[in-house]
Amino acid sequence: MEVVSATQTSDAPTLLVKIFGKDRPGITAGLFDTLAAYSVDVVDIEQVVTRGRLTLCALVTQPAAELEGDLRATVHNWAESMKMQAEIISGIGDNRPRGLGRSLVTVLGHPLTAQATARIAARIANAGGNIDRIFRLAKYPVTAVEFAVSGVETETLRTTLVTDAAALGVDIAVVSAGLHRRAQRLVVMDVDSTLIQDEVIELFAAHAGCEEKVAEVTAAAMRGELDFEQSLHARVALLAGLDASVVDKVRSEVRLTPGARTLIRTLKRLGYQVGIVSGGFTQVTDDLKERLGLDFAQANTLEIVDGKLTGRVTGEIVDRAGKARLLRRFAAEAGVPLSQTVAIGDGANDLDMLNAAGLGVAFNAKPVVREAAHTAVNVPFLDTVLYLLGVTREEVEAADAVEEGDAADAGEEG
Repeated sequence: MEVVSATQTSDAPTLLVKIFGKDRPGITAGLFDTLAAYSVDVVDIEQVVTRGRLTLCALVTQPAAELEGDLRATVHNWAESMKMQAEIISGIGDNRPRGLGRSLVTVLGHPLTAQATARIAARIANAGGNIDRIFRLAKYPVTAVEFAVSGVETETLRTTLVTDAAALGVDIAVVSAGLHRRAQRLVVMDVDSTLIQDEVIELFAAHAGCEEKVAEVTAAAMRGELDFEQSLHARVALLAGLDASVVDKVRSEVRLTPGARTLIRTLKRLGYQVGIVSGGFTQVTDDLKERLGLDFAQANTLEIVDGKLTGRVTGEIVDRAGKARLLRRFAAEAGVPLSQTVAIGDGANDLDMLNAAGLGVAFNAKPVVREAAHTAVNVPFLDTVLYLLGVTREEVEAADAVEEGDAADAGEEG
C-alpha cells in the first residue's frame, strides 16, 4: 500500500497504519476499535495472512493535530499488548491511481521457483507495468499465483511474458481484467488427448489390428504435416469390416484426463456452458456428452451398414476450420460473445479454434500449437485451466464439500 504526494487524487493528510504478527481472531476488530476513539475515516484496508503471519494495513484520515501523538502511542501500546508490531507512516492522500491497461497474469509452476518469479516480475516492470497485487490461487497439484498488473496493455504484456514461459519452466496466461472475466462464458474443448487421454481412432484401430499404421498417420496430422481430412479418410478406411459392437468396447476403454470431471463440474456450477468438438467420432462424443452433462458436442460420424463399419464417415467433416466454425456456432446458441469464450486443445487442427476464442489454451500441446495459442498448460491436470479463470483450489474444494453434504442429506431423507 503506497501513500504518495498531494499532487495526486487527494491532498488530505492520511496515516498508514501497519500491523504485523501472529494471526488470530480479533486483531482487525481490535485495531479499528482503537482507531475509532479518534474519529478517523477509513480510506483503504488491505490484509494478508501468510503461514500464520498477519500483515494488516489501514489507510485512515489524519486526526486533529493535538490527537495524532496520542493515537500513535495508543496504537503502539495496543499492538504490544497483542504481541504484534505496529508502524505508522504519515502521508498525503490515497493510493497512487493505477495506470491504464489492467491485466491479470496467472502463473502455474510445478514447482514455482524464485528464479522464475524474479524473471516474471522484472519482465512486467521492463514493459512499463506495475504489480498492484499478488494472490495465490492454488498450492497443489501445481502452485498457481495471480498478478494484478496495471500500466501496460494486455496484448503487449502477453507477448512479453508468454514467449519466456517455456524457458522458465512455468505456464503463463495473460487476460484483460474487468467484469467480463466473471461473466457467464462458454468453454469448448478438443477431445482426443485433451478431455481424454486417448486418441479414439487408435482405440478402434487396436480392435482392427492396424493400430501402428493409424498412429503414424495421426501423429503426422497433429504435427500439421498432413491435411486432416485426407488423413481422416485414410485412417477410417483401415477400420472397414469391424463389427459395430466394437463401439461399446471403445467407449469403455476411454480414459478421462485427470481433472476433467472437476473442471466440468466446477464450470457448470459457475454457470458456464461447456462443449466439445472432435475430429473423432460421435459414437464416442455423444456418450461423453451424456455422461458429463455437456451442453454441446460435435464430431465426425462413422458410417455403419448392416452392423459393420464401412470405412467411411458421413456428414460434415469436423476439421481445423470446422472446429472454429463450431465454436462460433456454440457461442451464438449460448448467447455468449466470442470474446468471452475459452477454447482448449492440443493439436494443429485446434489452432483456428484457439485463435478465434477470447482465450485459447494449448493443453500439453505440440510445439507449433504452444507457440500460436494465447497460453499453454504443460501439466497433466485439466482442472488447472480453472486457475486461468481466477477460480481458486479452495473454492473448488468448498463447492465439492457442499455438494457432498447435500447428497448425504438427501440420502438420509430418502
